[in-house]
Amino acid sequence: QVQLQESGPGLVKPSQTLSLTCTVSGGSITTNYLYWSWIRQPPGKGLEWMGSIAWSGSTYYSPSLKSRTSISRDTSKNQFTLQLSSVTPEDTAVYYCATTTLVFPRSVNEYLYWGQGTQVTVSS
Repeated sequence: QVQLQESGPGLVKPSQTLSLTCTVSGGSITTNYLYWSWIRQPPGKGLEWMGSIAWSGSTYYSPSLKSRTSISRDTSKNQFTLQLSSVTPEDTAVYYCATTTLVFPRSVNEYLYWGQGTQVTVSS
């Protein structure tokens, strides 16, 4: 059973960079044909796919967030990381990491495993 766990600060100041790490156990982030994704859900809104890093290390980003988003990985630790720069209060959300076999997943059902999510609030 693959397990994912998000970690990072719960409070970030406006204009700073949000950084979250997803630690994966029970599976490898280099397993062929798996994509490791970041998804968020702002309060009162739906889920938003932010981007993914593939088993190969290739990255894919949502066009609306691409200019502010970076996803990287540490294969020795079996972790992948999200960085979102120049945050505003609109970036307040529950952030999830998850895994899928699709490059551009469109629905909750297209993910295989999810982390429990972590609340991030952007406020001064």
